[in-house]
Amino acid sequence: MAVILMTFALVLYAEMGRGLKDQVDRSLEEAAAVAIRSLESSRFGPFLQFEDLSAKFPELAVLDKFFQIFSPAGKITIQSPHIRSRDIPLSRTALSAALAGKTTFESIRFPGDPPLRLVSVPVTQGGELVSIVRVGTSLQPVEETLHRLLIVLLVTVPVALMAALAGGWFLARRALRPVEAITLAAQRIAAGDLTQRLTVPPSSDEVGRLAVTFNEMIARLEASFRQIRQFTTDASHELRTPLTVMKGETELALRRPRSAEDYQRVLESSLEEIDRMTRIVDELLFLSRADLGEVKLESIPVRLDTLVEDIHRQATLLGQEQDVQVTLGTVTPATVRGDELRLRELLLNLVDN
Repeated sequence: MAVILMTFALVLYAEMGRGLKDQVDRSLEEAAAVAIRSLESSRFGPFLQFEDLSAKFPELAVLDKFFQIFSPAGKITIQSPHIRSRDIPLSRTALSAALAGKTTFESIRFPGDPPLRLVSVPVTQGGELVSIVRVGTSLQPVEETLHRLLIVLLVTVPVALMAALAGGWFLARRALRPVEAITLAAQRIAAGDLTQRLTVPPSSDEVGRLAVTFNEMIARLEASFRQIRQFTTDASHELRTPLTVMKGETELALRRPRSAEDYQRVLESSLEEIDRMTRIVDELLFLSRADLGEVKLESIPVRLDTLVEDIHRQATLLGQEQDVQVTLGTVTPATVRGDELRLRELLLNLVDN
């Protein structure tokens, strides 16, 4: 911000100085044109007096400008009365330019005096240089104006910079207040409190959208942790029974020496419990994926009566190995919409349990 204000001040000061100088140059050119018209009407006599010219052309008697008329050799022939206290000779640059038919602008300064701005215009007749008209004016008003502008800039730029810094600090603090709230909520969440939510501002700006996104993310995290805790609880509950059975049978088998047939029965029972635990883990993983939406379930018409009869046949075959008789009562035809494979697994697990 400070660089921008300083650059603006420098550019403004430079442009103001150039504009004032261009305005002075245009004024000098207009005055020189008046002087040339007065000379042409007076036929360039060598004994002309400035008073005679100013009587015919009052524009030459302006107080803020002075006039000089030089011969082709560079000697003064006529000049304004109010510059007789100091000689302002024609420079070689202006003389050479006049001989070439060109107008020259110059700036000069004498010790103890304000700077002067001069314009030297050649006057020709029949293609030959007959005189050189010089018009000059003091640049003191320009310097005073630029000095006042400099004082104003030196005062206003620091004030504007301080105001900009104060306003920027206020706006930044106000804009970062919701971000600070997000940071505090994130710290509380890092400590384990997933119930924290941000207050969504009424405006739909970037901070508001950030708060909404943050709340949605925390909600998903909370749901994920809740599912993990539920999965852990379900797994602990379901696996406790087969693990207890395996531990009890193993401890019982190790209390005293037994025959190979007894050890084989214990190992077979342990294998059954291992198979049961494998099914439990698979089912828990399936339920967990289903909660996360990773399992795609079909929704098609399924004949429930036919599905129950198929499960009865499978259960009858499985029951024969365990000397368990499975009976089926009256089945009423019914049709439901769902995933036939998952419904079959559900009914088979119920019958197996």
